[in-house]
Amino acid sequence: MPVLPFTVIAARSGSPIHLQQIQASNQAFWIGQGPTTYCPVPTVPASECPPGTTTAFLVNPPYGTCALDVEVPGGQLVYVQPNGALGFTQAHSASIPTGSVTMTFTLVQGTSFGTFGFSGLGANGFVACPTNGTFPYQIYANVAGGNFNDCLGFDALTSNYTQGAAAWQYV
Repeated sequence: MPVLPFTVIAARSGSPIHLQQIQASNQAFWIGQGPTTYCPVPTVPASECPPGTTTAFLVNPPYGTCALDVEVPGGQLVYVQPNGALGFTQAHSASIPTGSVTMTFTLVQGTSFGTFGFSGLGANGFVACPTNGTFPYQIYANVAGGNFNDCLGFDALTSNYTQGAAAWQYV
């Protein structure tokens, strides 16, 4: 069964992040901050640029790698830094911070929704950490030894994204 692109929302009842979408921006992932995207107009005609209004992911099950659903040549890989922060590579670059992990991402697809996970670095789920005590919340893997006292753990629920590439590239 081929893996489809998917979007992710946080499930944590009674919290400000409940059912909020995870978005890619500034080489990190956030709740409460829209995606930051780029399309090289006029090299690519504006009419051919993907919408860039949501963040969609792809997981490669045999390897456990995760990428963003983009059109930019070479794609954009998702990684987890040693402190747990989720990040993504810049377009046209495979460079990741030292000690970061690009494998052990998981996707369990269901009929109406699925779940997204990460098990590297001793992680146990994901957490959303407020910036300055409120929105936006930055997304981290709940890595072993992490200091996430002010953060909210959540289930990462997925739904299929079927509208073609979500963005040319995320920035």
